[in-house]
Amino acid sequence: MDAVEKVGSGHPGTAMSLAPAAYLLFQKFLRHDPSDSNWAGRDRFVLSCGHSSLTLYIQLYLSGYGLTLDDIKALRTWDSLTPAHPEHGHTNGVETTTGPLGQGFANGVGMAMAARRERGLFDPDAAAGKSPFDHTIWVFASDGDLQEGINHEAASIAGHQRLGNLVVVYDDNKISIEDDTAIAMSEDVLARYEAYGWDVHRVDWTKTGEYVEDVKALAAALSAAKSETSRPSIISLRTIIGWPAPNKKNTGKIHGSALGKDEVAATKKVLGFDPEIDFFVADDVLAHAREVVQRGRADHAAWTEKFDAWKAANADRAAEFERINARLLPAGWTDKLPEFPAGKDVATRAASGAVLAAIGPVLPELWGGSADLAESNNTTIEGEPSFIPEEFATKAFPGNRYGRTLHFGIREHAMGAILNGIALHGGTRPYGGTFLVFSDYMRPAVRLAALMRIPSTFVWTHDSIGLGEDGPTHQPIEHLWALRAIPGLDVVRPADANETAVAWRRILENKDRPAGLALTRQKVPTFDRSVFASAEGTAKGGYTLADASNGQPEVILIATGSEVEIAVAARESLEEAGTPTRVVSMPCVEWFDEQDESYKQQVLPPAVRARVSIEAGIGLGWRGYVGDIGESVSIEHFGASADYKTLYQQFGLTPDRVVTAARASLTKAGLAGKGETTGN
Repeated sequence: MDAVEKVGSGHPGTAMSLAPAAYLLFQKFLRHDPSDSNWAGRDRFVLSCGHSSLTLYIQLYLSGYGLTLDDIKALRTWDSLTPAHPEHGHTNGVETTTGPLGQGFANGVGMAMAARRERGLFDPDAAAGKSPFDHTIWVFASDGDLQEGINHEAASIAGHQRLGNLVVVYDDNKISIEDDTAIAMSEDVLARYEAYGWDVHRVDWTKTGEYVEDVKALAAALSAAKSETSRPSIISLRTIIGWPAPNKKNTGKIHGSALGKDEVAATKKVLGFDPEIDFFVADDVLAHAREVVQRGRADHAAWTEKFDAWKAANADRAAEFERINARLLPAGWTDKLPEFPAGKDVATRAASGAVLAAIGPVLPELWGGSADLAESNNTTIEGEPSFIPEEFATKAFPGNRYGRTLHFGIREHAMGAILNGIALHGGTRPYGGTFLVFSDYMRPAVRLAALMRIPSTFVWTHDSIGLGEDGPTHQPIEHLWALRAIPGLDVVRPADANETAVAWRRILENKDRPAGLALTRQKVPTFDRSVFASAEGTAKGGYTLADASNGQPEVILIATGSEVEIAVAARESLEEAGTPTRVVSMPCVEWFDEQDESYKQQVLPPAVRARVSIEAGIGLGWRGYVGDIGESVSIEHFGASADYKTLYQQFGLTPDRVVTAARASLTKAGLAGKGETTGN
């Protein structure tokens, strides 16, 4: 109450009513060591209702994670360790960044999947509960989390996957910002979860007609849920938000605003505190809570003994675990990357699949799949079993609980957040695929991956009108630049198969940022690298693919993906007409922008002002690369249903259009007619 009152904003109500549950979990059930928050054998705790950040911050303070009372006082203020919503990498002990409701819940599902995959990689034969890789993912969630669509997707996946290492405590307080949730929500939540295949429990602190914080009943439910290893568990905990504030408890007002001085004082009196003293924590109370540090260290030591025994018996697996846990790549792995011969047209989605097939055997940490588009996305590593309980394996996709190929179903939003949860958990490296147009369904998770700086990889195929006949509903137009607008996300659109291979290498070498691969459905030429520059330039984001014949370009054509072929054809026409022309392949503007100025000027000399960008999407953003007299060959409207060749022709994505744009830019640069032949 004091923290929210001091800053004048925040969410006190849920933190007040969930305090007994949070304290119980951190003191009695969560396996954690506050002196080592990165301990690989720890349980994970996710506060999906991130607005109630004090629920977590206060336990981190009480448990000895390094937060101080001054940090609690600094809630929601500049440069504090206690921002409005918990942020991974900012505050010690915070496992994931939560805020958008439902994301944390889905992260927890991903963490549970990662834990099972990790066990399968390193200790698959151990009896249940006997492996050092066995641990529990605990999630606190609110009504808002369970209302969001992503929750339905993620809960369905968790039930189907039979994630017995996942326990969710649902704070059923029936209050949101608009007061009583009856205005918007009436389903039987636990019946829904039973239908998903979850183990369900109900703890009602109002059942006697009076409010009784029955911690023993909650402890019994937590214990039962932890013991259930064949299904995920959810505990519906009926609380009264803001208890025991005498006037504002059980109201929407206490959800998201300060109580006010008088109500804080009145509540302190109910609790037996001096209303004149703020932020009071008795020394003996803090000392008692901090005893969890010694219990955590003891748990850690016992785990280490078990882990050391496992290492002694599994030297090769132990070495692999140490490498993967440190996010290191094995020596010589790049030797497995394929080189694609010139002269054969290959869709970049197919090239991506070939890369995964080639590197899969040497990168066991790499795993992933698709939102029901495996054949279209080329995300299945051939010969690898699916990650699925045996009873759900199919003829097309045989597998087991420790398999490698993920099947998200048609659940793109949950897929994105689950990938983030896998990446956050550590121990493996995830990727997931869908069509680029459906990145819209994933955007909140993609944004959070960038905010958290985690290496989730999103494989987005069918990257333009080039997908053809499926028409405008499936043809991404604005998506490339909409995604490039996310700070910290690498959007990579390779031009051919060899650029795709280099792109995958660069993505996997990055440990602290997500990437999205935008890949073609249609086949594109594989450039002859004895004629064109090496595909190694892909790693720098942009490079001179084909220089002007005299080495002194008058115009530069900048293209990505399938449009690089168009730029190359336009260059030939311009060169034949006497205009020295350079083609720059720009697969990733983010990688290019991080190069030093010398390199960027070498590729895009400031003196060459006549420039054209070519990309089958909106031109937004290319102005920064083509300059004030440059031209953009783009598509500024939705597509249509037809074969891709017709669409490119009808919408002006052609070499002739590029030539016209180049001449227009040359004219503005004052170079019109220079170097052109008369034709006789």
